[in-house]
Amino acid sequence: MRIVPVGHALSIFFVITFAICIGWGLVTPPAMHMHEAWEMMMPGFHWVSFPAFLIGLVWAYVYGWYTTIVFVPLYNLFNKRGAAE
Repeated sequence: MRIVPVGHALSIFFVITFAICIGWGLVTPPAMHMHEAWEMMMPGFHWVSFPAFLIGLVWAYVYGWYTTIVFVPLYNLFNKRGAAE
């Protein structure tokens, strides 16, 4: 598994998921929002303004790369063991 394609794919997945969650928050009552979780995980994000939305998109992309950098080497390590057997 290669890091760069997985990194971009996972990051875009997180960006899309974040955008869907923000859209959900705009059309549902406040009791159903996730903005408190986003505010804790994404420094600079505050519900809701366009600059905060852009900050959230950047953080979502960064978290996608963080997940990739941790996951792909672990996957490759265990996949090599399985292929050798």
